Amino acid sequence: MPALSGRDRLLAGFVRAVLAQPERLQRRLAGRPIRIDGQELHTEVQLILKLLGLFPRPTLEELTVTEARASRQRAARMFGGPSIPVDRVEGLEVPGSDTAMPARLYVPDGRARRLPLLVYLHGGGWVICDLDTHDNVCRMLARQAGVIVLAIDYRLAPEHRFPAAVEDAVAAFRFAVASAAELGGDPEAVAVGGDSAGGTLAAVVSQLTAAEGGPAPAFQLMVYPVMDVSSKRRSYELFRDGFYLTESDMDWFRRHYLPDESSARDPRASPLLAADFSGLPPAHIATAGFDVLRDEGEEYAHRLKEAGVPVTLRRHSGVVHGVANALGVGKVGRLVLLEAAGALRAGLAGTGAVVRNFHH
Repeated sequence: MPALSGRDRLLAGFVRAVLAQPERLQRRLAGRPIRIDGQELHTEVQLILKLLGLFPRPTLEELTVTEARASRQRAARMFGGPSIPVDRVEGLEVPGSDTAMPARLYVPDGRARRLPLLVYLHGGGWVICDLDTHDNVCRMLARQAGVIVLAIDYRLAPEHRFPAAVEDAVAAFRFAVASAAELGGDPEAVAVGGDSAGGTLAAVVSQLTAAEGGPAPAFQLMVYPVMDVSSKRRSYELFRDGFYLTESDMDWFRRHYLPDESSARDPRASPLLAADFSGLPPAHIATAGFDVLRDEGEEYAHRLKEAGVPVTLRRHSGVVHGVANALGVGKVGRLVLLEAAGALRAGLAGTGAVVRNFHH
């Protein structure tokens, strides 16, 4: 990943120092609470957004793809936190739909026993992230959920537009099932998960493999996923600007990912448009309250419930998109990911669940 500039190091240190202060002082620094749609933005999140605003950066619209990728990698170094220890991390290649893909295996402990296996698909709008930007996310999921994580570096747009990422994700899942025992995992407990665009891919993998008669994931984990790139719901109106992921950011991702407008209505790009939701694996969906993607993620959870699929829905009402990557600053991101890890552990243990909405 690119080296941090002095300005980046200053900002990261400044943010960490301020967020280490008592909550009462954080509230004074953050200013009057922001309340929208019956929700209050978490003090810590509001303060982070305010501090980042003191160091303005170009928007995605103002960057080339190469510049956007470098910016996201720097952000991961600034706010991702020190590496969470696991027993072993191994780089490998897995067969993709077109060519071999880089991947990374995270083994949480060295005990000689078969663990569930999670195929993890990173976010980044199908354009800007990689294995390194989500390294600590995978480490935490492995450690806290007690699973082996196989993180996949699928092909990115615009070099490889839709459906390349979908094809790679399906190929990676099939490899994981076929090779689970060799990887130290349980072939009967292979899950799929991801955040943001990776959550989309996780949903599509579940839909496609279930429709083919399997093998399908034992569980699907989706953290603030993109579920419909063909239309915008009310959460776009409420949170289109000022809450990290903006409407213009999503427009930028769509333009780079989709080869044409008609592709937006393909269920492989917009899994909410699938004709049938029955027979899909049990799921956990986490949404962020102050996120343009909130409503489509929650709509997907309710569609699963209507089809008889066991699903938990957790709205983290006071947070913004991307918070689970900010494990090195404050507490909220860690809490969001810890809960996702708990849901994954419970889901793979066969715990039944229903749709619920909770709030921080």
